[in-house]
Amino acid sequence: MSAIRLSKLPERTPIKLALSILPELHQMLAEYARLYQATYGSEEPIQELIPQMLAAFLASDRTFMKAWTTRASEGAQP
Repeated sequence: MSAIRLSKLPERTPIKLALSILPELHQMLAEYARLYQATYGSEEPIQELIPQMLAAFLASDRTFMKAWTTRASEGAQP
């Protein structure tokens, strides 16, 4: 069988995390959600925004991304 261009898709099953945050951080996240709604006209719950915020944060960290891509290219499991 010949190889196809698309590689095997990664695991996409969501993983639920439970965490506690300080009241000040909760206030900041609520304000961010309000700003998001004012900007885009779409109300999104904080729980929906946090995963995207974390992904954006990690993607903006060049040192982490370099280590992540090196590890992935070496075949390490995430």
